Amino acid sequence: MADRDELAIKYFQCTKRERAVFEAGIKLGTVYHQFIGTPVSASNVDSLERAIEEGVKVQPFVEEVTVKIDRKSLRKKRNEFDYQSLTGPMMDVRVTIRISEIRVFAHVRYVEELKYPLMFIERITES
Repeated sequence: MADRDELAIKYFQCTKRERAVFEAGIKLGTVYHQFIGTPVSASNVDSLERAIEEGVKVQPFVEEVTVKIDRKSLRKKRNEFDYQSLTGPMMDVRVTIRISEIRVFAHVRYVEELKYPLMFIERITES
């Protein structure tokens, strides 16, 4: 894998820090746009959170990921044909990306004052 990493580096005309931020954005964008619309209920919310986490964990440079779906926004089925879909405001996702000594802590969550599920960088550390 190290050989592949070395080969890929030449395509990134940026610092390791900038690449780590780029990777964090890719991961959050993937989660958001891949899973919005997924059927969700009280009976599958735990397994859906774990499935999203496991899907993100296999991507390059992911050190940690946590997914929380707002249980308060889940409602009871009204009939056999009723189901609820996952929406952006229901999601709270944190991802930690590590490239060498750089760690990026990124987050997507609904920000009430913006009325928007915002993707943002919480902090960047270098060890």
